[in-house]
Amino acid sequence: MFLRTPDSRFERVLAHFPYEPRFIDIGQLRMAFIDVAGPAFDKVTGEPADPSLATQEVFLCVHGQPTWSYLYRRMIPIFIESKGRPHMSSPGFPEPSPRVVQRRVIAPDLFGFGRSDKPTQESDYTFNFHRDSLIHLITHLNLTNITLVCQDWGGILGLTLPHALPDRFSRLIVMNTDIPDGSPAGTGFSEWLRYSNSQHDMAIGRLIGRGASHVSHEELDGYDTPYPDATYKAGVRAFPNLVPIRHDMEGVDHGKAAREFLRKSVMPTFICIGMKDPVLGPPVMDTLVRSVFSANPNVAVMRHPPAGHFVQEWGEVVAARALDVFQVMEGGVAWGAKI
Repeated sequence: MFLRTPDSRFERVLAHFPYEPRFIDIGQLRMAFIDVAGPAFDKVTGEPADPSLATQEVFLCVHGQPTWSYLYRRMIPIFIESKGRPHMSSPGFPEPSPRVVQRRVIAPDLFGFGRSDKPTQESDYTFNFHRDSLIHLITHLNLTNITLVCQDWGGILGLTLPHALPDRFSRLIVMNTDIPDGSPAGTGFSEWLRYSNSQHDMAIGRLIGRGASHVSHEELDGYDTPYPDATYKAGVRAFPNLVPIRHDMEGVDHGKAAREFLRKSVMPTFICIGMKDPVLGPPVMDTLVRSVFSANPNVAVMRHPPAGHFVQEWGEVVAARALDVFQVMEGGVAWGAKI
């Protein structure tokens, strides 16, 4: 059994998130996602270009718990509208390719969240169920040249995708997350798990507002919009208990494979650490960078002091910085930032 949030509930968030949803059916369930593209432009001159000649850069924005694609409302305009500075190639390095690009954002709502259908039994939610749904979305839309943008469960799930679909991913933007492989959780996550399991009807907007005081009450209401009552929140309740923190849990093999793949990868990778996050903040992210990304010469690390767990609420500066860094990397210059 599943529930579907009435469309009328979402009318009040359109001022901050003016994107029409699209839908695909996966089994008996309907998954929602937004799909928006910006103008085509020439990366060298910065001038408008013919869209028919453009190669798409796809930004796949995957949210975590207890949010939905609405979390990316500050980053999406930067991704699709920002042209960046005209590229200046470094001596001895080739021009970046492709030259004419069009940026496209795909932002799904995981099942149980946002506009997607919401199974009512917590037992319906599994690691592979959600991972498989993301793979289905990517292959159904035939997405390529993907920049994965991820945080929280967006990374726990999303960072296991490049090794499964290596020809489809080109870059990573990683914010406060981890790649669990069966190792015990730290104190921050253990405390979060205890708190989450005590909240049958979690006040999601209030939770986010505690760590992001600059977000208006009207915006925070958008996080509560998908849930008319607690019966719609089975996914919100289930997710923390699915994190693979024991070796017998589903998802451990995917986490181990992802770590091994990314250790050998040279994909341009931008990492932003929200420094005020008590759950997946600096200790977790520092360990992730050292253990997974330290051998990649194309990694840049940004520490953002005001940001908490939901780094996307400071997303304008994070997205703009990521695009600037990628522009340098794609000009043939290895960033080589060390943590």
